[in-house]
Amino acid sequence: MILNLHLLRVFFAVAGQNSFSRAAEALFISQSAVSKAVRELEQQLDLPLIERGVSGGKGIRVTESGKALFEHARGIFALERAAVEDVRARVGLHRGSLTIGASTTIASYWLPHYVAQFTLQFPDIAPHILVGNTQAIRQDLLDCRIDLALVEGPVDDPLIRSSHWQQDELVIVAAGDSLLHRRSPVEAGHLSKLLWIVREPGSGTREATQQLLQAHRIYPEHSMEVGSNEAIARIVAEGVGIAMLPKVLAQDLIALDKLKVVNVAAENGGKLQFARSLHLLEMGSRPHSPAALAFLHLLHQGHA
Repeated sequence: MILNLHLLRVFFAVAGQNSFSRAAEALFISQSAVSKAVRELEQQLDLPLIERGVSGGKGIRVTESGKALFEHARGIFALERAAVEDVRARVGLHRGSLTIGASTTIASYWLPHYVAQFTLQFPDIAPHILVGNTQAIRQDLLDCRIDLALVEGPVDDPLIRSSHWQQDELVIVAAGDSLLHRRSPVEAGHLSKLLWIVREPGSGTREATQQLLQAHRIYPEHSMEVGSNEAIARIVAEGVGIAMLPKVLAQDLIALDKLKVVNVAAENGGKLQFARSLHLLEMGSRPHSPAALAFLHLLHQGHA
């Protein structure tokens, strides 16, 4: 049996007003429509809900079954009001949730500015940030654990809409006391023979590094995997190997002369420039919440 909520609403008004006519006025419908709705509900439930013709033929009385249904209806319509109020609050961004997935470098160096701007504009909503490598964040999005994502590597999945967000400059770095930067620009063949400190498989930084190096005929013969760009920067600063890292991540150590940028010779005699695309990921079939739409607006506004 399916309970017809329209009929229940009419009955709730009649029982609450203890009158067909007052219920009709409250609902802005005719008294005959009210009577018909209550009668139809009684037929569907096969229960008498209202006794008619009491107190001289004009009054009504709610039956015991009607009183029980009235209390259920009170709870149902209270939940309905709460749902409407909650949705209105979310639309007005006075309530709600926002979970953002981000690969590690974006979470550490790009995202804080946007999170700060969002919380200043919408102080009632506290964003949650899930951090992982690109492939882990992709799975979080597919599993609906996050609303949207910003990652360092491209994602090829028919369920996910991936779009360019902004460019991220990459640099090859060596320890501050390394002699490499004095040989600037360095030939690609020489770099291939050095130890490279690289990220783990599934990392957007690793994928971007591999593609850029291969495009410029740099084929590292020796490598060591480390699961954090920050750790890679520190290891290289201690004099172990070289690495390709986001400039935004390495710039503090570069300013302190702990790291030096290694310039690579281009075929035309100049120096190579490296950059990768940072990507915004969204589920193609899932509509965004008002909070997610507001955050997307900030992301696009900052890089219009």
